Amino acid sequence: MIRDDRKRATRDFWLASVVVATGLVMSGLSLTELSARNPQMAQATQPLQASPPTAPDNVPAESKPGGMRPTTPAPEPAHPGAGAQTTGAAPALPPAPAEKIAPPIREK
Repeated sequence: MIRDDRKRATRDFWLASVVVATGLVMSGLSLTELSARNPQMAQATQPLQASPPTAPDNVPAESKPGGMRPTTPAPEPAHPGAGAQTTGAAPALPPAPAEKIAPPIREK
């Protein structure tokens, strides 16, 4: 029984050694592959330069004296209702019941 355990331990040791050595070899090969490659940085292409427009299309028209004025009135800011100004805003919660109000704190 002891011999079987010793054989198994020896076999497990060699198997573990082979697995570790294989991992080290693969890591070394990967590192040499990375260092042997020509490292090139990716570059974005230059943005395309649009040719300047010959005639401005979206320029507003020049103002002329005595021209037409807009006939619609300008918008006014919103005014709150008259009731809200005189009575104030309604409370968010009703007042607490009497049994939930604590007695006043006495001063010493």
